[in-house]
Parts: sequence; structure tokens; C-alpha cells
Amino acid sequence: MNSQVAPAYPLVRRAGQNGMLVSFDSSLSEASNRAALAFGSAVEALPLKGVVETMASLASVFVRFDPADLRHEALEAALQTLLTTQNWLQAPLPPGRRFWRVPTVYGTDLAPQLGEAADAAGLSETQAIESLGAARVRVLTIGFAPGQPYLGSLGPEWNLPRQTELTPMVPSGALVQAISQFVLFSNPAPTGWRHVGQTGLTLFQPGAAQPFVLRPGDEMQFEPVSKPDFLKHCKDDPLLGGAIVAEIAA
Repeated sequence: MNSQVAPAYPLVRRAGQNGMLVSFDSSLSEASNRAALAFGSAVEALPLKGVVETMASLASVFVRFDPADLRHEALEAALQTLLTTQNWLQAPLPPGRRFWRVPTVYGTDLAPQLGEAADAAGLSETQAIESLGAARVRVLTIGFAPGQPYLGSLGPEWNLPRQTELTPMVPSGALVQAISQFVLFSNPAPTGWRHVGQTGLTLFQPGAAQPFVLRPGDEMQFEPVSKPDFLKHCKDDPLLGGAIVAEIAA
């Protein structure tokens, strides 16, 4: 007989001396990510002295607080009360989201692993570009590096395993394909996933009033362009590489 009892979600847990973690599932789904984004925004709107910051991940929300101003018990009670106010798995996405159309060069020497990814997905390179370029994906969470988004979800054909070897370095703006998701690199870094596209977006701008260009919940489409057009976009618009952004109606 299995003595393990599956946890009931949503689940509120302590995370160290100054953190609480609210989880809506054990893994990513459309509903659990929607809940994490909406609940994170609701926590930020609470008039609760002592909360320092909130961070939504794929299916959870981390709340960091100052123990000098707020006790664990008081914050846990407030979070539990907030959880009862609605079905968060069906909550609307937060307001203020934006849609980004990003010129992207697929393949060439700028994104040399497109062919390998297309083969693994059972597609030609032309079909891969059509599939990846048509996908409208959402910023599921931001992490790993400052301002760096995980974006999803792509179709099941893109649920590809990790590479057997590490790619030593991809540049800033690299569009990398990973487990039915994109990761858009904010800084040069090594990766175990495939570099399929290159954008001119500068996602982390330390001197700006808003250093992170993207917000969780924003939507993006990586529109295919030729390498000459891509290079022209980067020359004309060094920070955004020709990306066009528009508000999404609530």
C-alpha cells in the first residue's frame, strides 16, 4: 500500500525565514500558469505591510517578506483568505499585458541549430520556420538570468529532449527551443537547448526605469525575416531590433 498522499492544490508552504510559496500544481499547464500570474498580481495589490516582492514562476508564486514587519502566520492567513476569493485556475490574465512582434532570423550562421531542431521535430527547415514563426506564445515566467523569459507553449512536435552536448555559448537575443517552449536569452550564456533563431531584443537594460523589458503574461510572436533585413533592424533600432509592441485589450 502506498503511504504517499498527493498534496492538495493550491498549496501554501513556508520557504525559509522570509518567504512563502503558493503552488497551483506540481507542473506547468495553461491553468496553473494563468493562476500563478493572476494570484501574483493580486498579492501585489494587497494592502499588506511587510511584503517585499512577489515572483510568479510556471505554476507557483513566491512571496518574500520582512519578518520584522510581518509574521509567517499573518502572511499565510492573508494568502489563504485570498485563495478563497475565486477559482484562480480560471482567473483572467492580469491587465497591462502587451503583444510583441519580433523580427527574427531563423537558421543561417546566426542561429545554427535550426536544422538539428527541425530534424528532431520531424519537419523540414521551411516547415520549422513556418511553425515557429506562426506561434503566438506567452511569457510564462522570467528567471535564470535577469529579464529572461520562458515562453510557451509550442505544439507537441516541439517537445524535444535536451541535447547530449552543451552549446558553449549563445548570444544575447538568442531564441532557443526547449521542451515545447522558447527561451529568449537576455545575456550570453551556455545552454543545453537548440539555438533556432536570433533576435535583436535587449531584454535587460540596467540603467532604465524598468530594467526588465518584458512582463509575465506578455505575448510574443517571432516573425521570420531575412538576415539582411534582420541586420538592418538591429542597426536602426539597437535596443529592440525592430520589435513592435501593442497593448492587449483587457
